[in-house]
Amino acid sequence: VQLQASGGGLVQAGGSLRLSCAASGRAFTIYAMGWFRQAPGWEREFVASITWSGGMANHAGSVKGRFTISRDNAKNTVYLQMNSLKPEDTAVYYCALRSGWSDGYNYWGQGTQVTVSS
Repeated sequence: VQLQASGGGLVQAGGSLRLSCAASGRAFTIYAMGWFRQAPGWEREFVASITWSGGMANHAGSVKGRFTISRDNAKNTVYLQMNSLKPEDTAVYYCALRSGWSDGYNYWGQGTQVTVSS
């Protein structure tokens, strides 16, 4: 399974970005997909996740009300709409996939840089 993330960039505080992550490969089933981020000097942290069949979403408290995760089952793609961005949102954002047979996220994308200037 390959995950291709896109949509990162440089934006001013208060602005918006939309990240996308498309999954491709052979013979895989998706239980859930999620977004994580890692800022310099910090550990990777959970941002948001969504289950594939029921569309149940979960957002970290730090982004709740500003970020929204969604998915397009037909395209095997997950999105992260990020509004009201803050400088502390600056990080490399990674998408991840939890396959139907895994207890956790077992596939990871390459990361996309999000930089929010003050």
